[in-house]
Amino acid sequence: MARIDAFLKLGMQQGCSDVHLAVGVPPMLRMNGDLLPIKFRDLRDTELESYLLEILTKKQADHFGSGRDLDFSYVSAEGGRFRVNLFRKETGIGATFRAIPTAIPSLESLNLPPIVRKLCDYHQGMILVTGSTGTGKSTTLAAMIDLLNSTRKLNIISLEDPIEFVHKSKQSQVIQRELGTHIPSFAEGVRAAMREDPDVILVGELRDAETISMAMTAAETGHLVLGTLHTTSATKTIDRVIDALPVEQREQTKSFLSSSLIAVVTQVLVKNAEGRGRRAVLEVMVMTRAIAKLIQMDQTFQIPSQLQTGKDLGSQLLDQALLAGLANRELDPEDAVSYASEKRLFQRYIADTSLLPKLETAAG
Repeated sequence: MARIDAFLKLGMQQGCSDVHLAVGVPPMLRMNGDLLPIKFRDLRDTELESYLLEILTKKQADHFGSGRDLDFSYVSAEGGRFRVNLFRKETGIGATFRAIPTAIPSLESLNLPPIVRKLCDYHQGMILVTGSTGTGKSTTLAAMIDLLNSTRKLNIISLEDPIEFVHKSKQSQVIQRELGTHIPSFAEGVRAAMREDPDVILVGELRDAETISMAMTAAETGHLVLGTLHTTSATKTIDRVIDALPVEQREQTKSFLSSSLIAVVTQVLVKNAEGRGRRAVLEVMVMTRAIAKLIQMDQTFQIPSQLQTGKDLGSQLLDQALLAGLANRELDPEDAVSYASEKRLFQRYIADTSLLPKLETAAG
């Protein structure tokens, strides 16, 4: 058994989401959103490097040894599966192990709004799931893919970096390909997928203009494309896609978004009311003629007002979702308000009055 498995086993037993290892500090666990050290000495450079080399292939070790970051998936001796990122910092090397549940969660178990399930009924177009790193985008997408896999007869091609949840083919055929192992880039993966008779293409990250362009082409030519971006609202997502492509393609991109974008789902993870665990809270933008017109007219700043009044279609602002969670006593108030845009709306939920002046200042 690799020595690093002892830290991972401890993390799994404690129910943490991530295990952090870095030179100069003790190992740390991400528990309910907070980073907590375990009782262990500060890790030394040579010590941590020897731990990591035990779990790397020669190709992976050469890649990391050349000075580049490394992403891969790892299955520990205890059976836990992890998404791993190795990196270098000023004081030495570091590693983050993200725990991946063995069972693929359902949309219902994630407490996601009903609109997310309805989005899985589409046969073509693009659905974007966005949010900061560590907000559960991969988990939401895995639940969507599992629903499609369980209920429809499709050819689903998933392009990931690295492969996280492992899907067994059910009603559908699910083909999972990993960046660096099976495909050289996401753009090449999409290009290849379009020659493989796909119904659904999942793109792990729309990280550059070429990948976005290829994904748009796939969505326009009769495929359902699911993708992620590191954006924190529907408006910022639209702006990011438009700005990512060359200026001469701006009008074409706006036309695509107006006609082929189905929805943008943006999520954050907020602590539960009892303080144990976190749940996804979503902003949802379902495309309408009014939103399409705003995109065409370069008035995306008006999209939030459309989401605020689009409840019947499944749209909602993040603030609306946070307020609903607080009203139902599902969320920790102080954690919820940290994600709010209009913080004044949340003051009546804050028990710690020392926070109120800060909220008034932030809102003013």
